[in-house]
Amino acid sequence: MSTDAKTDEGGSGDSDRVRADYRYLFANERTFLAYVRTGLALQVAGLGALQFLTHGHDAVRFALGLALVATGSYTGLSGLLRMRRNERAIRAGQDISPSFTGTVVVAIVVVVPLVAAVTMILG
Repeated sequence: MSTDAKTDEGGSGDSDRVRADYRYLFANERTFLAYVRTGLALQVAGLGALQFLTHGHDAVRFALGLALVATGSYTGLSGLLRMRRNERAIRAGQDISPSFTGTVVVAIVVVVPLVAAVTMILG
């Protein structure tokens, strides 16, 4: 059990119950909001590519735009799932499991635009 977790001493009769440290819960919520902001930014970038990227092949524009929109949706959903999983762990006094969402998002955000740029230059 963490040193920040406190037992319930309020006379509720459940003295073994652990009360979560709200600082960790608030930090978890801020992290979730960062996931949402990142996902929204990726979706807007994808919609911008679909709407305004008019030079080059249409297939490249659609692939880039859809990949960014899908990545943004994945980021938001994975942020929600991670927040819920972390909140359960925090309330139970357990360690938080690592997330690989960042690795996936970075790989997509780096690779897809590079492939699109190379295709547009060579095409």
